[in-house]
Amino acid sequence: MNRLDEAFSLVTIGSVSRDEASLATHIESLLRASSGLEVERIGDNVVARTNGHRATRVLIAGHLDTVPGDASDAKMVGDELHGVGACDMKGSLAVMVELALDPAPRSREVTWIFYAREEIGHSESGLLEIAELRPDLLQGEVAILAEPTGGVVEAGCQGTLRVRVGLTGARAHTARPFTGRNAIHRMAAVISRVASYEPRTVEIEGVRYTEQLQAVGVGGGVAPNVVPDVATLTLNHRVAPDRGRDDAASWLREYLGELIEGNDHFIVEDWAPGAPPSLKNERLGALVRLTGQPAAGKVGWTDVATFQGLGVPATNFGAGDPLLAHRSDEFVTLAQLDEFARVLGAWLV
Repeated sequence: MNRLDEAFSLVTIGSVSRDEASLATHIESLLRASSGLEVERIGDNVVARTNGHRATRVLIAGHLDTVPGDASDAKMVGDELHGVGACDMKGSLAVMVELALDPAPRSREVTWIFYAREEIGHSESGLLEIAELRPDLLQGEVAILAEPTGGVVEAGCQGTLRVRVGLTGARAHTARPFTGRNAIHRMAAVISRVASYEPRTVEIEGVRYTEQLQAVGVGGGVAPNVVPDVATLTLNHRVAPDRGRDDAASWLREYLGELIEGNDHFIVEDWAPGAPPSLKNERLGALVRLTGQPAAGKVGWTDVATFQGLGVPATNFGAGDPLLAHRSDEFVTLAQLDEFARVLGAWLV
């Protein structure tokens, strides 16, 4: 059975967020077949560790869950595996299991982490569950997060800021709108300014990050014959790792400027900090060299930030085109799995 077949066996096991138990049990059973691994099950998270006499340890992590989809739709098309989670990230999980079971000598001890609930709110992440119950299992020299990166190192990650803007007006009858003020009409100017945003690009340790700003939710309206006095807009701002929560929020408030008046609201609803590239770390720099390609910046947020928050330098590296993640037609190729296995295997040796 080649790597694509192994990945297919994982894709056919449905594991939408909060429903990862079956996949966790399957992977746990595979790993327990190795006498060289200590395997622990923590909820729907599976951790397997080598336990020899090497002085240092590295962590390799991947999430078990997928976005919603029907696992029975999985199919092989030539050297491509199509199906929910094929690219993000069951192809990489299959390679992780294969390398975990490989008895080849390694230069460090290795901890293999298969965790639940990454695709939903960060507060539910299985990685945080492990950190709370068994923080010792997340100790290591460096970590690799097997997010799809197209076989290149995507270093660090951007932060995510979510803000709710509330504009006020004055209610009136729609037959006499001049007696009130339409909050929804006011919102048009805010949306227009957001749509005209020019992304900021910053270079950190030779890696470029390009920020983004998008309107992702709108709300308002009282009744069909009432001029609305309240309208809301939710904004998502992807922030380069050189800025923190307060800097990002202050910039956004200033960018909206005079469109936000005294009685309006500007509320930070969520913030996930970014993570710097950490490519000055010798081990992570070696991974970049093994790929033969320059590192890129991770445009989204990933658990690289979680690992770095735990004091473990980390980076993203996995099989599959990141542009296919979460799409209904996502797929991974045999060549991508082979290259991921080659580089990761060489890095571990």
